[in-house]
Amino acid sequence: MAFFYSSRPSGLTRRHFLGCASAAALALPAQLAAAGDSPPRRALACRLASYGAYEEAAWTHLPAIGVRHMFMNVPEPDQIDAVAARLEAHKLAPVVMRGAADLSTPESIGILAGQLAICRRFGVRYMFLSPKHAEAPREVAWEHLRRAGDAAAEQDVIIALETHPDLGTNGAVHLETMQAVDHPYVRVNFDTGNITYYNRDTDAVSELKKIVDYVATVEFKDHNGGFETWTFPPLGQGVVDFPGVLDVLNAHGYAGPITLEFEGTKGVELDEAQTRQAIETSVAYVRSLGEFD
Repeated sequence: MAFFYSSRPSGLTRRHFLGCASAAALALPAQLAAAGDSPPRRALACRLASYGAYEEAAWTHLPAIGVRHMFMNVPEPDQIDAVAARLEAHKLAPVVMRGAADLSTPESIGILAGQLAICRRFGVRYMFLSPKHAEAPREVAWEHLRRAGDAAAEQDVIIALETHPDLGTNGAVHLETMQAVDHPYVRVNFDTGNITYYNRDTDAVSELKKIVDYVATVEFKDHNGGFETWTFPPLGQGVVDFPGVLDVLNAHGYAGPITLEFEGTKGVELDEAQTRQAIETSVAYVRSLGEFD
């Protein structure tokens, strides 16, 4: 199993450490963009949940089509060794793991701290989180995210908040959350398909430009453009301007992972062969846009 180690610079207070980390995180895109005209080579991953009822097939199908990276749930503590062995057996490496916690409760901080520690054990730098907070005010969720950010800093694992109501509905809302939480280890997972699902009269490129400085991870998901219409086709078959998204990312030197996600159409059940084909179509489309690991 790979491990990701980090240490806080000696002689720095917590405030100085977080301040330096924040400055470095925000300066990194500009440094990368200035380094050369060629975009960075990014990891291409597939979200395990894209296989729906056929998740078992992903373990052999992804390596067969040349995909070496995976987005998966944070394993339960008693499953760590089994998952690590399975990843090694199939020559797959997780690059993003999905955490979960109800941000309305203070217990969420400890829950997230435990999940972040597991991410570190797997060498995973990014923990995806859909920032839900039940009926609690946003201010409560912001405070709990800020404290979870301290736990993330201890593990050197970035919490990436999903494009999802009501803390990340679109670029403007993501930006409000980032400024309110104000923590270098709490950033954005930008989901291209969720923009037109949750919003009217906008698009992924426009919203990405508003928040790109805070983006840590990106999910490539296509959509038919209908507000709250559950139609997420294979990549390249919907309305998302993926070349335009990549142009924005490249201009800012984004070097994080690109995760493809396929969710299909509500009411349309695919068999295993059709699901595999949708994944293959999506992978081929993304690879047609650039070089990926």
